Amino acid sequence: MSLTLNIPRLETDRLILRGPLASDFDPLADFLTDQERAHGFGATPDRSKAWRWFATSIGHWALHGYGYFTMELKETGTPCGITGIWNPHGWPEPELGWVVYQAHEGKGIAREGAERARLWAYEHLGMTTLTSNIVPGNTRSIALAERMGAHLERTYENVEMGTEMLFRHPSPSDLGLNTDADGNPEAYA
Repeated sequence: MSLTLNIPRLETDRLILRGPLASDFDPLADFLTDQERAHGFGATPDRSKAWRWFATSIGHWALHGYGYFTMELKETGTPCGITGIWNPHGWPEPELGWVVYQAHEGKGIAREGAERARLWAYEHLGMTTLTSNIVPGNTRSIALAERMGAHLERTYENVEMGTEMLFRHPSPSDLGLNTDADGNPEAYA
């Protein structure tokens, strides 16, 4: 059972994006406590702090009505990462983020999941813009943001991460989505 109510279940060709389950904690904690791999995402020193991050992520859904989905492989049901919209206190605006767990890197999963989360944010939440905030030197995330059509807009000081590069994603109309006269996305049927 999902730990939060009303989180949609989204699908792609290979993935299910769903709300977090208690069993999702272990793979997420393994990622968050890997200081090298999680550096650009907010590495934590131990599993107790990772649990607090997990609980915060669940609370984010309750407060905002959006947050990080668990990405699960359709074929096996295995959690392979997280993606979604993140906007905690102090963030400049809603951010599209992604993480793929080590065993699943290099397979296009981050892009597939993140593009689905972006589409959902535009069509179902009515968002008209999104950013991806990336620490300098995270070349893989920078490359993915650029492959998704995002461009570097500016650097800024993130309250948690220090200096970050803010990449602006294409608008719904830039992506060819149906929009009204003001450029707002029309509801997804």
